[in-house]
Amino acid sequence: MLGVGALSFIAIAALAVGIYSAWLFHDMPDASDLVDYHPPTATRAYAWDGTLIGEFSRERRIFVPYEAIPKQTAQAFLAAEDHGFFQHGGVDVGGFARAQMKNVVNIAQGRRLEGGSTITQQVAKNILLSNEQTIGRKLKEAILSTQLEQTLSKERILELYMNEIWLGYRSYGVGAAAYNYFGKSLSELTLAQSAYLAALPKGPDNYHPIRRKAQAMARRNWVIDQMADLGWVTRAEANAAMAEDLVVQAAPTRSQYRDADYFVEEVRRIALDMKELGDERLNAGGYYMRTTLDPELQSAAKTALMNGLETYDRRHGWRGAYGHVDDLNGWEDVARKTVRPREHADWRRAVVLSASGGTVRVRNIDGVEGNLAGQDVSWARAGKGIGSGDLIFVAPVDGGGFRLKQVPAANGALVAMEPYSGRVLAMVGGYSFSLSKFNRATQALRQPGSSFKPIVYAAALEAGYTPASTVLDAPITLRGYGGQDWSPENYHHDYLGALTLRRGIELSRNTMTVRLAQGIGMDRIAALSERLGVTRKMDKVLAMALGSGETTVYRMAAAYSTFVNGGKLVQPHLIEVVEDRNGKVIWKADRRDCDRCDAGFGGAESPRIQRAGDQVIDPITAYQVTSFMEGVVQRGTATQASSIGKPLGGKTGTTNDYRSAWFMGFSPHLVVGVYIGFDDNRSLGNNETGSVAAVPIFTEFMTAALKDKPAEPFKAPANAKFAMIRGIREAFRPGTEPAASTADLGAAATPSGPQPYDKVFGNGQVTGAPNAAAAVAPPPPPKKKDDLSDLF
Repeated sequence: MLGVGALSFIAIAALAVGIYSAWLFHDMPDASDLVDYHPPTATRAYAWDGTLIGEFSRERRIFVPYEAIPKQTAQAFLAAEDHGFFQHGGVDVGGFARAQMKNVVNIAQGRRLEGGSTITQQVAKNILLSNEQTIGRKLKEAILSTQLEQTLSKERILELYMNEIWLGYRSYGVGAAAYNYFGKSLSELTLAQSAYLAALPKGPDNYHPIRRKAQAMARRNWVIDQMADLGWVTRAEANAAMAEDLVVQAAPTRSQYRDADYFVEEVRRIALDMKELGDERLNAGGYYMRTTLDPELQSAAKTALMNGLETYDRRHGWRGAYGHVDDLNGWEDVARKTVRPREHADWRRAVVLSASGGTVRVRNIDGVEGNLAGQDVSWARAGKGIGSGDLIFVAPVDGGGFRLKQVPAANGALVAMEPYSGRVLAMVGGYSFSLSKFNRATQALRQPGSSFKPIVYAAALEAGYTPASTVLDAPITLRGYGGQDWSPENYHHDYLGALTLRRGIELSRNTMTVRLAQGIGMDRIAALSERLGVTRKMDKVLAMALGSGETTVYRMAAAYSTFVNGGKLVQPHLIEVVEDRNGKVIWKADRRDCDRCDAGFGGAESPRIQRAGDQVIDPITAYQVTSFMEGVVQRGTATQASSIGKPLGGKTGTTNDYRSAWFMGFSPHLVVGVYIGFDDNRSLGNNETGSVAAVPIFTEFMTAALKDKPAEPFKAPANAKFAMIRGIREAFRPGTEPAASTADLGAAATPSGPQPYDKVFGNGQVTGAPNAAAAVAPPPPPKKKDDLSDLF
């Protein structure tokens, strides 16, 4: 019999084990939690044609259901991690016991604990437990594994494992790893590639495909050899796979298409503000997101803006090397400290080896030597100069040699939008997303200058003016705040007398626009600007009629879409539809009702869906302004765009001191906004108008966008009446058109219908204007000799 002391010891030991067990398992999770578990999965954004353009996630994962995992890939992981997976009950009892016996020694010696873990145990640890290295956690893992095997099928456990496992290269799960390492879907992997992924769970950094390629291939070949020993592949297949080189992408990438960085980032910001998404769902919910992006137009927009900024930059001279070294040894390390625009794959960092006479010899960072092109040498010498040891960017030239490159100091934006739907087809928010994430298309508030004038003219037409009305283009002085006089001027300081509204827009006449605004009152103009979304609230001062308020090119594109869209307001959007992982639509841009769209076909008439958008401008007014802006391209300040050879309209804009250069242009099915300016709003330089700096960007983009499109004219409303005014066919509202006897009689014509002036005086005093209202000019900035108050 046991003595009292022995019994007491046993009782105390049992009590201690009970207390430890209670403490150990009091917070143990329930295996049933994994029945409906979905690992955090990336939300993937696609262009309208199905091109993957971006992913949003904290853990980059592409969930692949068990049925879609290739048998060969699954077998590779089983061979590497747990070839008896389908036979055991969650724990390899022998292996687990041996591991725990060794762990007693490991703890004493301060070594890492061994796992002896099955795939089931790894699922329990990765999803339900922590990574702490204790025997207690190992015991929890074993118990949970048994519960998992009783709760889930083997296939479900393997599915969770292969989608949850960290495989390096920013990859969680086999789907993301296949894409990040090899640029392939899981079903496209070779045996060797599947075996390499299966080699990674033991430690991705230990088997890095570039830094530790030899170790990676050895581990991969061991996996293949195991598969052959298990009879899952033939020995011949194994030998062929082991002979295959290990070739991966240089770096993991979220998408192969890389021209839409600004667009994708804007989509992310919008999604974060959606009540249906938000941060957690966006980054872990595995949603499908179809955007409005057209990859072909996006690439053309990016190229056009970058080319336009580089052309502007080259006009203003070489600003000098971005760095200098006195010793050519190790120049590469110094050069790498300056970021290269990722958008220019052909640009290379380089050092000037020698510069004498008209020859400049350079060596790029790849070790290739050559001479700079002669015109670039002249350009550099005319600027800040160039000499030995200078660090520069170069691009190769066919036939040998290099072109000298510099990152433009000015920046800009381009937005392309469908005018009937508001779908944003392209958006470029700057020269280089890798150098600046600031999206100038949506975030840069700039004065639009004369590109705002069509809104003034639209307000005037809505107030009773017609295309036959004339307004005086002559000097005007108005009393402003504090008693200061304000005298807006035309670009060339010339004045042309009485002009029709069309000529006022085509030639961008400032004094005429101010008189027009004074005649109808700034209340009308401000109200229309706010309805169109150009400004949230506009100050009712006359300078606003010349575009001195601040807005974005994105808002302006939406406003111009209203003109092309027959006066209907559109809601610009970048996201078309969002679906959850089960294909259920949780958000869509098109909120229109369609009563019979879900009904089967029965021979009845198809459903008729109303066009979206509120009617904010009369359709005839919208067409009149559109037609006026066609004249800007045909005869006005944007004639360069007429080289495209398609019906186009638009309006240039240039702000005071040439701080911003704009062009808002359009075809019957595409509205495009462009602006160029420095981020600190300093001057672009004399004569850098919208015509000079912005129109060429529009022209390059639209040449590409319309190359395969027919020359379709702008359509007038069916009820519009037409008359010839000064040789041009103009549209009128019924009842306002001139009588046939007075139409097209030149400057002396007296059109019928409401007229803007009974009498106009050169000092700016107006009588008899429809709805004439007092207008107060703003306090102007100190007058500079060349202050042009916008024009062009």
